[in-house]
Amino acid sequence: MKPRLPLLTLPLILSVLSVTTSLQAADKPNIVYILTDDQGYGDVSLLNPERGKIPTPSIDRIGKEGMVFTDAHSGSAVCTPTRYGVLTGRYSWRTKLQSGVVQGFAPCLIAEDRPTVASFLRENGYDTAIVGKWHLNFQYTDPKSGKVLKRAKGKKMAPVGSKIPDGPVNRGFDYYHGFHHAGDMEGVIENDTVIAHDPVINMLPRVTDKAVSYIDERAKEKNAKPFFLYVPYGSPHTPIVPTEEWQEKSGISPYADFVMQTDAGVGEILNALDRNGLTENTLVVFTADNGCSKAAKFSQLESKGHYASAHLRGSKADLWEGGHRVPFLVRWPAKIKAGTTSGQLICHTDLFASCAELLGAELPANAAEDSVSIVPALSGEPIQSSRKGVIHHSISGHFAYRQGKWKLLLARGSGGWTAPKEAEAKKAGVPIAQLYDLEKDPGETTNLYESHPEVAARLLAQLEADVSNGRSTDGAAAKNDVKDIKLWKSGKM
Repeated sequence: MKPRLPLLTLPLILSVLSVTTSLQAADKPNIVYILTDDQGYGDVSLLNPERGKIPTPSIDRIGKEGMVFTDAHSGSAVCTPTRYGVLTGRYSWRTKLQSGVVQGFAPCLIAEDRPTVASFLRENGYDTAIVGKWHLNFQYTDPKSGKVLKRAKGKKMAPVGSKIPDGPVNRGFDYYHGFHHAGDMEGVIENDTVIAHDPVINMLPRVTDKAVSYIDERAKEKNAKPFFLYVPYGSPHTPIVPTEEWQEKSGISPYADFVMQTDAGVGEILNALDRNGLTENTLVVFTADNGCSKAAKFSQLESKGHYASAHLRGSKADLWEGGHRVPFLVRWPAKIKAGTTSGQLICHTDLFASCAELLGAELPANAAEDSVSIVPALSGEPIQSSRKGVIHHSISGHFAYRQGKWKLLLARGSGGWTAPKEAEAKKAGVPIAQLYDLEKDPGETTNLYESHPEVAARLLAQLEADVSNGRSTDGAAAKNDVKDIKLWKSGKM
């Protein structure tokens, strides 16, 4: 029989436990998640050495000092759905938003009772902030009467002083400074109040300055909490407005100038971490919300030898890889070996589950239904997942399903803005769907739908299951917010 510990040692035991807990808390990494807007896979020079001409040294630095994911995907090929997935770990088409994007002056797309990455991290001891673009809807109210405001005819902006009852600070963030979306970019918001109307050309430097200030302020705090800083830039999305010092700097186009200015902003954020001694234990993620937009003027870029989608077919809004395969570079010097690469399939929805594993915390039961932890990949290990594949979604609501090397598209054409569009493809008599072997054909040039019906059937069955089950991972029973989700947007015949 083992002797009992003397009672006098209990205070010592409690002291040791307390120190251990403090060390664990101190080891929690800061998390900086940078999301650019409409920046193509080929718009990062490290990822596109042969077909890229826009220098991005700061973004490249993240990959060189950390890990590059070469098969990372946004939850959709357009803005709003991707942002919903990043923050909730759930595909946006499970909500009422079945296509397109939101326009503001409407209730928040994230339900009030739905956990977000921000609310989860806050509950686990983090300070949480968003600096930049929201684009998930919120309402504006009159500060005196509390009356909900509608967009005034002929006016874009809500008046200065307007309050926001369902914005980021009501969805898990302690601090917010930014704007709603590109069309409302002049309306500057801090926390729950419209504080100014400012020309759009000032927004990119504003976002950078506020993100840097946030890092500086956290570093000055005594006994500071770890922090989660989400930086969704509004660039290089339209309006393409590089400031004077960046105009004509690329020698390519205004879009290229804007990409370079955005990259410089990323560099300022990295420098802020460096000078405050926070680099070693800060997990920095750089990614984009979808592929490059045609507003970048591809013909102009390509005349200078730059291909925004690199070797991929399509661009923003499309089901093809150029629509949703995105740059994804991760740095965490304390844990990630520099100069490494991962070819594992990941999705923006994976942030939530990854944060839970980093903290050793349980996911809330009603959250992150489509989220898988990518933490093992950071050490070069296989991702352990109950998710069978990744679901892609275009601006028009067309679906695709990716599993291993195979990709099934429930569309005749791009499903988005690139030719052939659906009506054109149908008129040309092409098959009702597309199937590609991405290992042999990353450019999606050879449709195998009719020659490999068994593969198409298997992927379709898994897509149907993931949609109808309300989740694509194992876990508590879940439901979509809408009853009927139409998989074949163009019809089967």
